[in-house]
Amino acid sequence: MKIRLTINGNLYERNVVEHRTLLRFMREDLGLTGTKEGCGMGECGACTVILNGRVVNSCMVLAVEANGATVDTIEGEATGPSLSEIQKAFEANHAVQCGFCTPGMVMSVKELLRDNPRPSDEQVKEAVEGNFCRCTGYTQIIEAVMDLTGRSAEKGGLKHV
Repeated sequence: MKIRLTINGNLYERNVVEHRTLLRFMREDLGLTGTKEGCGMGECGACTVILNGRVVNSCMVLAVEANGATVDTIEGEATGPSLSEIQKAFEANHAVQCGFCTPGMVMSVKELLRDNPRPSDEQVKEAVEGNFCRCTGYTQIIEAVMDLTGRSAEKGGLKHV
């Protein structure tokens, strides 16, 4: 089946088999490997992208379902050699360890801040609850978002998500 979709502002038109996931289409057919495959079952958030303005697990969306859609991935975050403000905040707050979960986290935070530019700690936790991180313990991720919004994380209230 022929599909057309816009990813990070670029229009792609390709033939795909009906059972190919959006994740595999992006990684294998387009070479956009920033979006990671973790569990392949929509549980870990490593494959999180923004599809038509909402975060989704791209391992759970068929490429044919994204026909006509707009997709934002981690590759669209940085402009040239410059990191996005979210990526800079993650770096400054040591919210990146192994980096495997980072693309999905960044996309979840991007949607959160678009909808709520001044979230509370609880709202940040809720926004990233579908993204598993085994390295940071989430504290640095919450601190990065609070830093980005010009606020401080609630003292003593940071616990594992």
